[in-house]
Amino acid sequence: MTTSSTFAIVGGGLAGAKAAEALRDKDFDGHIVLFAAEEHLPYERPPLSKEFLLGKKQFGEFTAASSAWYRDHHVELQLGTEVSALDPDGHTVSLPDGTTVGYDKLLLATGSTPRRPPIPGADAEGVLYLRTIDDAQALNSVLAEGTSLAIIGAGWIGLEVAAGARDRGAAVTVVETAEVPLMGALGREAGEVFATMHRDHGVDLRLGTTVGEITTAGGRATGLKLGDGSTGAADAVLVAVGATANIGLAEQAGLATGNGGVLVDAALRTSNPDIFAVGDIAAAEHPVFGTRIRTEHWANALKQPAVAAAGMLGKPQEYAELPYFFTDQYDLGMEYVGHAPDYDRVLFRGDVAGREFTAYWLDDANRVLAGMNVNIWEGLDDIKSLVRSREPVDPGKLVGA
Repeated sequence: MTTSSTFAIVGGGLAGAKAAEALRDKDFDGHIVLFAAEEHLPYERPPLSKEFLLGKKQFGEFTAASSAWYRDHHVELQLGTEVSALDPDGHTVSLPDGTTVGYDKLLLATGSTPRRPPIPGADAEGVLYLRTIDDAQALNSVLAEGTSLAIIGAGWIGLEVAAGARDRGAAVTVVETAEVPLMGALGREAGEVFATMHRDHGVDLRLGTTVGEITTAGGRATGLKLGDGSTGAADAVLVAVGATANIGLAEQAGLATGNGGVLVDAALRTSNPDIFAVGDIAAAEHPVFGTRIRTEHWANALKQPAVAAAGMLGKPQEYAELPYFFTDQYDLGMEYVGHAPDYDRVLFRGDVAGREFTAYWLDDANRVLAGMNVNIWEGLDDIKSLVRSREPVDPGKLVGA
């Protein structure tokens, strides 16, 4: 591509920033314009429920790049600008002020939005969500020694915030409709480990329970009324029941969607050859699993943009990285790699009660679909090799029997 080409990036999170960086690293010398809905520089989101919540990192420590980097690399950064429409035929994006910007290639990195369930009282003051730095600052402002927080949802965000709030001395209640935390991500067996850990740290964990209402007084949240009629007081309520991919622009533009996201091939190209998609919204064909995978994890935002950038420059590659995520809660650190939405059994190697172990998810042919290290900081490459091989393993050898 020449200097006369314009590449547009829609989305100002980590994925958008990494895409701009990858294009310059691959010697694209044309015009790059990055549209970011937030007024802040693009930043990483994991610290919002981890180090930032605990006061261990400040915002400037997890921005993807400094403002000087965008200036020095001639990236036009339009903060506080949410693209309102996309015209693939005309190769233009429309902005809220009515202007349009032309592009030669375009990358969608629009991320996701927290789900807002229709719970009575959900609009009250003191009802919080966690997606942005502004959300995190609002959450920080209500957490202190002696305060109380009710969390709806025992997924990654809910549990990480619960751990951070407990570390800061707040009383925490977590309400979850599933019978164990992280049921959708890890299944029952590994989810029980997290349930035990949070109870050990004083979290009031209400499982298999629905929320009937967020109680209020004077327009402010005061706690929860559960489906069984019981109540619990709280100074604030965090709603953490998952997220929805922001695919409105793609749908409006007539791009193929499905699996909760924008359909892309292994090169991260959408149904339009000049438009690519990465991050939370990308439902990508995966060359290892032979199926379409969409995950809302930091690793995709970090690594997919380089592959998309190659495709935008006419040198397509395949995104073959295995799905990866991590968490830090209390004294537990964990890394998970693979993809096991449907599995036959889970095998454990190590000290599960002491929370220092490896877990393996197997299918009915004894192939390793995924693995997880808990407080073990070696062997992840071995797990990756087992997953990639797609070959049956000896379960006894796997667990050291």
